[in-house]
Amino acid sequence: MNNPPITELNDRTRTIFRIVVENYLESGAPVGSRTLSKVSGLNLSPASIRNVMQDLEEAGLLAAPHTSAGRMPTESGLRLFVDGMMHAAEPTAEERRAIESRLEGNGPIESALAAATAALSGLSACAGVVLVPKREAVLKQFSFARLSGRQALAIMVGTDGTVENRLVKIAPSVSDGALVEAGNYISARLSGLTLSDALARLDAEIRGQKAALDQASADLVRKGLAVWSLDANDRPVLIVRGQSNLLDDIAAADLDRVRQLLDELENTEEIARLIDGAREAEATRIFIGSENNLFSLSGSSVIAAPYRDQGGKIVGVVGVIGPTRLNYARIVPMVDFTAQALGRLMK
Repeated sequence: MNNPPITELNDRTRTIFRIVVENYLESGAPVGSRTLSKVSGLNLSPASIRNVMQDLEEAGLLAAPHTSAGRMPTESGLRLFVDGMMHAAEPTAEERRAIESRLEGNGPIESALAAATAALSGLSACAGVVLVPKREAVLKQFSFARLSGRQALAIMVGTDGTVENRLVKIAPSVSDGALVEAGNYISARLSGLTLSDALARLDAEIRGQKAALDQASADLVRKGLAVWSLDANDRPVLIVRGQSNLLDDIAAADLDRVRQLLDELENTEEIARLIDGAREAEATRIFIGSENNLFSLSGSSVIAAPYRDQGGKIVGVVGVIGPTRLNYARIVPMVDFTAQALGRLMK
């Protein structure tokens, strides 16, 4: 069903819809016509309100969980509210201090990220998540060692002293001399660069015909460098904090959904891929319920915002995961503020 845009709802319908959604997000319970009739300034009888709520239900914006119950917003109704009616509330000074204080002090960046995520989780009563910046190794030395006719071991030494190995498929025609030549080229020409920068320089030198490599050796160099960047992209590092915050009094009445969400939170690799989708966004992204496949069974929402390094490059994503019944007006700006605070930490 295509839901009507907010501009197609008349003032009375829009007001009743907004009040239903706001009451539901606050209480977690369906809202009845009698409750709405007591709202100051509405001046409508329960019968008139029921008629409007019926129209909203037929439009796919509200739903009745039981025959005699009140109404609650559908996922489509929540999306309409968030996109067209929500008035965001900036984080309070106390909330800002709670987040920023977790980023102070010395220590590994991962510890600060985990602490800030825990603070965000506590303030939002959701599970907090953050993608750790992908730190590429800086090349110092590189070599290849043949293992078989079709396989070689790529050995990289970083400027920080770390040594890592990866398996690389090679053509049977690649000679031992080509393996040595490729390793020497990387060590001599690309040392001091990150993997992505080394790949970019290699491509530039090949285009400018400045690379003293034949085609087979150039392909080997590119393959040796690419195996690390592909591996890092396939395994983004995710920190999850505050799952216990999901077990509030209202959630206790819907333990099956909570258990499903907790099970979904165990799948950190899939969560990382979902959260990583917010990297391309200029602002905070909101996924409601079945808008993402991962949390469709539990009917959960994800609010995520990218954060940047000192050069303005997006290096990670921070956010929260919780039930669709969230205080979006409060939590969306809070996630955005946390992303800005993390950006300042990266400088």
